[in-house]
Amino acid sequence: MSAPRAKRITLGVTGGIAAYKAAELCRLLVKEGAEVRVVMTPAAESFITPLTLQTLSGHKVGRTLLDASEEAEIGHIRLADETELIVVAPASADAIARMAAGMANDLLTAVVLATRAPVLLAPAMNVNMWENPLTQANLARLLNTGRFFTVGPDAGALACGWIGAGRMMEPAAIRDAVVERFARAGELAGKHVVITAGPTFEPVDAVRFLGNRSSGKMGFALAAEAAERGAHVTLVAGPVSLPTPSGDIDRINVQTALQMQAAVQQAAANSDAVIMTAAVADFRPLDAASGKLSRREGPTPPLALTANPDILAGLGASRTGGRPLLVGFAAEVLSDPLALQARALQKMAEKRCDAIVANDVGDPSIGFGSEENAGALLFADGAVVDLPQASKRAFASAVWNHLVGRLP
Repeated sequence: MSAPRAKRITLGVTGGIAAYKAAELCRLLVKEGAEVRVVMTPAAESFITPLTLQTLSGHKVGRTLLDASEEAEIGHIRLADETELIVVAPASADAIARMAAGMANDLLTAVVLATRAPVLLAPAMNVNMWENPLTQANLARLLNTGRFFTVGPDAGALACGWIGAGRMMEPAAIRDAVVERFARAGELAGKHVVITAGPTFEPVDAVRFLGNRSSGKMGFALAAEAAERGAHVTLVAGPVSLPTPSGDIDRINVQTALQMQAAVQQAAANSDAVIMTAAVADFRPLDAASGKLSRREGPTPPLALTANPDILAGLGASRTGGRPLLVGFAAEVLSDPLALQARALQKMAEKRCDAIVANDVGDPSIGFGSEENAGALLFADGAVVDLPQASKRAFASAVWNHLVGRLP
């Protein structure tokens, strides 16, 4: 494998019995040609010596945030800036919790907080710690930033005597995950992708609106994944409170469907793909009231509605030569997978798009505002790809895996 060759990787080692496997992982990454810099937490030194990892990596091991010789040159910032990938193996429950809290109380968490590079976590802990809702919430918080990823854990006999999930993946499997990440990095280089995310808010008066519960997390995950693979992304975001993912992403904030339509039409003119993830309001008030409506002013006023434009259908009707690739989302409240897919196929034909993601937003575990998604990716040529429930970033990765080869 040659994907990591000449790549700068930071290997973070935290406290846990699986820390001894970090030596083999370091050896494998160096063998692939990567430049590996190791950072150890104080607890990790109880399980493996810095000298071992220094010998294998060929570089001094980072051990403390307050190392005068290193910090004279702001060492943790330099390391954070220069690294192209951080691999934390093992990633203990404590380390995951501290990273999720944005702490920087040791060298490793300071580097993780300061870097813009992706972070691959290889969790390792007792099964009860792994399954604890607090650990899962901490991990979800990291994954939903769009910058953290996981490999494992595996299941089996644990060092503590329990049997279950929590074993760190074997070094070769982690190495393969690193290789895969670098192999994907340039897949979308030179491509321009337009992605919409979140709801639209249609004003009723100066303070009220018609909207929906879309959080924008799915669209932001798709944008983060596209940027990670080298694309230039135009992210047209409805009113959501999410940070812009790192990478080559131009964000355009809008409020209404008409504003989103104008932004998308302009951006789509020179794009290779448009993915309409946004939950655009079907209707808007015909006339928004000035000021604030109040029941004290008399009888309840009628609320006349008018239809909003169908942005995806408009793009499908106007494009030529199969450009850009058009992908829609069919967010329905249909628990029957066959009925859901039938409705998605109907939408795909009506909107003349190339593919559509069908998902049941009536299921609270994968609905609006949730941390995960599940569904199916359907193509106009008849191909159907089942997308099992996963974090929205993992779901986005799966979607892009099947879209990359279809871009014009």
